[in-house]
Amino acid sequence: MKLTFNIIDWQASAPGLCESDQWQAWSQVPAEIALSAPIAKCRHLPMMTARRLASGSRLAVDCALAILSRHKVDALVFSSRHGELERNFRILTALAENESLSPTDFAMSVHNSAVGNTTIAAQQALVSSSVSAGYDSFAQALVEVTSLHHAGYQRVLLVDFDGLIPEFYHSHLAGEAVKIPFAVALLLEAGSQICCETTPRQNSESQDLPQSLTFLHGWLGQQAAFTLAGERMSWRWSRN
Repeated sequence: MKLTFNIIDWQASAPGLCESDQWQAWSQVPAEIALSAPIAKCRHLPMMTARRLASGSRLAVDCALAILSRHKVDALVFSSRHGELERNFRILTALAENESLSPTDFAMSVHNSAVGNTTIAAQQALVSSSVSAGYDSFAQALVEVTSLHHAGYQRVLLVDFDGLIPEFYHSHLAGEAVKIPFAVALLLEAGSQICCETTPRQNSESQDLPQSLTFLHGWLGQQAAFTLAGERMSWRWSRN
């Protein structure tokens, strides 16, 4: 499989990282993010909407709105491995303890909650898609972006995100990507600026960060080539 794109703009947020110069400095050192670092306040998201969203969705919608304020966008693709896990865990806990469910938790518990709230906050009826494909959610979302490009949508905004993962699930994710709230937004056009080719995954390949953060580290760091580890294949990126 081969994917090619032009990156028109980007926006990202994670603990201790929000401004462009912070991310640029981060890309020049080993890719680590401290969970204990503060998360910047949302700048583009209305306060009442922000209060209704879980940690990852809040960052995702705010990053998307930042891009939408600067560019015309033809379609949206949101990807998340865990989606609204924080909210769904609260629902399951309430059911287990015979407590009343929060109407907000119930209404916002679906996987496309973040992309739906983006179109509402932006007041734009954009074509949208929400992807979840396990550890490869970001990579598979890029395949979705390519499909939209082929369908005639020129500028597609991809937002990959995840929120805080409840401690109950940590033992099931041992040794996998760090459990931090983050969002990475990329405005993509069809082009040849950066290219990805898939190869069989080697058992020795691993990475500590989610795919989109590893991608951002390699791209901002001006690396000529870098690889994202996947569940069954590797995603090898190079600049043209």
